[in-house]
Amino acid sequence: MKRTLWTKPPALGAALVSLLLAGPALGFTACQVTDTGGIDDNSFNQTAWKGVLDAQENLGIEGRFLESQAETDYDANINSLIEGDCDIIITVGFLLGDATAKAAKGNPDQPFSIVDFAYDPPIPNVLGQVYATDQAAFLAGYLAAGMTKTKILGTFGGINIPPVTIFMDGFVKGVNHWNATKDDSVVVLGWDLDTREGLFTNNFDNLDDGRAFAQNLYDEGADIILPVAGPVGLGSATLADELGVDTLKIIGVDADLYFTDTERQHVYLTSITKRMDATVARVIEDTMKGAFSGGVLVGTLENGGVDLAPFHDMESAVPDALKAELDAIRAGIIDGSIAVSD
Repeated sequence: MKRTLWTKPPALGAALVSLLLAGPALGFTACQVTDTGGIDDNSFNQTAWKGVLDAQENLGIEGRFLESQAETDYDANINSLIEGDCDIIITVGFLLGDATAKAAKGNPDQPFSIVDFAYDPPIPNVLGQVYATDQAAFLAGYLAAGMTKTKILGTFGGINIPPVTIFMDGFVKGVNHWNATKDDSVVVLGWDLDTREGLFTNNFDNLDDGRAFAQNLYDEGADIILPVAGPVGLGSATLADELGVDTLKIIGVDADLYFTDTERQHVYLTSITKRMDATVARVIEDTMKGAFSGGVLVGTLENGGVDLAPFHDMESAVPDALKAELDAIRAGIIDGSIAVSD
């Protein structure tokens, strides 16, 4: 059974009333369709929904979502929202790519935005939200290389597709940058930049797979692991919790898992965040203002669309010198002096 939620906006303060009278009108509704991960996946569906909730709080909109239980729900969920007076329909994840394109082409006056996907050539009424996560993953790789005790790191993905492998690319490149800078030999198990082959669970929901893949990497010597598989990574965090953070640390993806995986927050060295909440809220605001246009919106380190989360409980464990190097690398990526993407 699919789950739906209708949320009403909060009471409007005088400043907000003034803003809305000067610009967008009340009665704006943003609607979201999740993929099969669900609205509370501790990953990109939940983070995208936070963008709707932020717009609800800050702009006085109304928000709704439809949760997909299977891929066969995608067409039906989108079509039901087209009939539901949605001012913008936000779909989440590459799995909704075909269904979103079909609905958009059939309803050219309906604005759509799809998270973590874009079209080439563009569809005029669809704005793709994509993220240069390799930039933040580069920082995570350099950090992990500077923190490992075994000089062996591990990574695995959910499915071998670009939104997943871009994390793994950046991570390996960050480790390579450490090795070149420090004349070191830290290795990454689970992903080969040249052959484009690596470890993949072929799903985004089986926590047992997350535990098993992390166990195999740990058995091969990895003491820091980057799972790029949505909720599957929670299984890896469970293993790290049992082994102890002095033995195995995890790097999260998409959201800051310190806040979303609160039972195991102490196992996370950091997270590579895609600020889908920020880009979703921006798209909603632009649409309210009549400034919607199709194409691509790219989240980067420079515009805050991607980032490296704070170290939280591990703040004191990361040396100040390494933090300073990360700051310098961040600046280099932003000004272009350090190349990450080809």
